[in-house]
Amino acid sequence: MSSHSRPWTNGCVLTIGNFDGVHLGHRSLIEKLIGMGTRLNLPSVVFSFDPPPLRLLRPEIMPKPLTWNMRREALLKNLGVDFVHFYPTTHELLQQSPSEFFKQILVEKLGLRGLVEGPNFRFGKDRAGDVQTLRELCGQFRVELDIAEPQLFGDRLVSSTQIREWIEQGDLLSANELLVEPYRIAGRVSHGAARGRTLGFPTANLEQIQVLVPRHGVYAARVVSPVDLACIPVALNIGPNPTFGEDSSKVEAHLLDFQGNLYGRFVEVEILECIRSIRKFQSKDELISQLGLDIERVRSIVKP
Repeated sequence: MSSHSRPWTNGCVLTIGNFDGVHLGHRSLIEKLIGMGTRLNLPSVVFSFDPPPLRLLRPEIMPKPLTWNMRREALLKNLGVDFVHFYPTTHELLQQSPSEFFKQILVEKLGLRGLVEGPNFRFGKDRAGDVQTLRELCGQFRVELDIAEPQLFGDRLVSSTQIREWIEQGDLLSANELLVEPYRIAGRVSHGAARGRTLGFPTANLEQIQVLVPRHGVYAARVVSPVDLACIPVALNIGPNPTFGEDSSKVEAHLLDFQGNLYGRFVEVEILECIRSIRKFQSKDELISQLGLDIERVRSIVKP
């Protein structure tokens, strides 16, 4: 969607943010947004910057995303949002003051009539605008405002930062508890060393992965896309192959009970749980024996 067009004709209710990962805190905020939209009889819109402002301002500290745009849009629409609006981020846009951004972009271009944000929301040049600024601007332009409470899971704040930490540690069980759907990576299948095939465990080498890859280990996973492969259990190997003296890190998916050619196809995999770390085996036979145990463990975790 271009920045100047909008598919809704009248006004809208809106929330602004990255919504990376789409977690339980985001879901709570979206529920408030949809409630406001229903009450005001207006469509609900998620406004997200593309790329995130940090990529332009401080690319060296920009973390790997947890979701790609199409995935994020699908997750948000699954929660009931009417529209997801990816607004092109430019240096000019990031120079706008909070009041300029609010008036020119939100009110005049997008027809803002209601806004839902979290308590730590910042906006405008140098992140100068805060919730108090929002209250003043919403009063000035007759926009309804709702500040959502942060969500706790147990005694922890639900945040993309916490989820990212767990994924980096390989703790997919904890990360998935806070995400609205299990964590997903996607990549194109390329030609690997084809060693898995000679061992009796053919694997698909995934490349061009845009999102954060969990730490080295073997994971229980399942294919979710393309449709003809959906729900096939996967033993996912992330890391090098020390048994054969390989140091380069790869992402290799062994699809259980699958025979066929996947080269060139784009595959999405849902990662459920880490089942062991990567280690060097003394022999090929020892490795084959362990791969058999890995597959049994994957089958016990990944239910059809």
